[in-house]
Amino acid sequence: MQPWQIVLGIIVGLIILTILVVLHELGHALTAIHNGVEVVEFGIGFPPLAKVLGHVGKTKVTLNWLPLGGFCQMKGESDNDKHKGSYGAASLWVKAKILLAGVTMNFVTACIIFAILALFGMPKIMTNQFAIESDNNGTKGIAAVYDVVKGSAAKKAGLKKGDEFVSINGQNIEMSSEVPALTKKYAGQKVTIVVRRKGKQKTLQATLPTKDNGTGILGVSTGQKQSGTIKATWSAPLVGIVDACQFFWLTLKSLVMLVVNIVVGAVGIFTGSPTARRELKTASDSVSGPVGILGYIFPSALAGGPLTLLYISGVIALSLAAMNLLPIPGLDGGRLYLTLWYHARHKTLTKEREQEVVGRGMTFLFGLIIVITVLDIIRVFITRR
Repeated sequence: MQPWQIVLGIIVGLIILTILVVLHELGHALTAIHNGVEVVEFGIGFPPLAKVLGHVGKTKVTLNWLPLGGFCQMKGESDNDKHKGSYGAASLWVKAKILLAGVTMNFVTACIIFAILALFGMPKIMTNQFAIESDNNGTKGIAAVYDVVKGSAAKKAGLKKGDEFVSINGQNIEMSSEVPALTKKYAGQKVTIVVRRKGKQKTLQATLPTKDNGTGILGVSTGQKQSGTIKATWSAPLVGIVDACQFFWLTLKSLVMLVVNIVVGAVGIFTGSPTARRELKTASDSVSGPVGILGYIFPSALAGGPLTLLYISGVIALSLAAMNLLPIPGLDGGRLYLTLWYHARHKTLTKEREQEVVGRGMTFLFGLIIVITVLDIIRVFITRR
């Protein structure tokens, strides 16, 4: 990849990330104003201030120099501020709506993006990804054999490098991830494998071992020769919504596992746990932070074309939504759970206590960002040389 492509990708990435964060904050602002909470300032980017764009009602709209998102400053954001029009004076229900509005805005954005993609070709990345078959004119995915382990069940069955999987025991194969899942399911059994070799189908028989020797039950490494797509017409809006729900749930689970792996791995490094490095490697392989997103993912997406860039934008929108549901102080979810906790105990969340808890949460977040950034640098600039 040429340097100018990386620079252009970083610029485009910053613009897209800023738009997604601004939409998130716009959700907070609109919901707050609609429910009687004053928004003092709505900022695009972060200070220092570049220009005051104007006023919308009582809200000052500003453009700032740091293109890293945006912010929504409400009146009296501390829970113990009871002045009229302040966030603190709002009811618990109104506070919950305001805090969840950003997540909702990002989710709706992803639904719209995926609905557009469904019209032109939505990438199929899950085996159970939703589509209405009668309105699906997308391409079928092709999973191929990249390597065959000597002495393995695959070698004995006659599988060769370049073979394209058609089915295993009658179950069609479109994604490389389906191969290990199916062979694990039929471990210890004799299976029928249909492959396509040089344009012709061949039926092979393989007796699978009961245990994985480190190379998989079958003994092959597979890859995606052709990615499958979902291409719809009248059902595109429905595909966009349901796929966004599926991706959101997958993203939320992945984020939870990411945090667990990083925390367990980091603690394990200090305690000498033998699994610490494995936990951190798992985290490294499954996440990208600022360096990975701006320095690799966006330049690669830009090179892949508008649809790839649109798809990455939708995925990041869902990631922002899912991340802000995590119970970490400093994020919308953490603030919501903290408010609910104090409300359930019939106690007032003072400004000092809130700042203390949020400060700890932000310290954790910054630490998490640092760890992810280090992992990014190792992956992007060292392991990819």
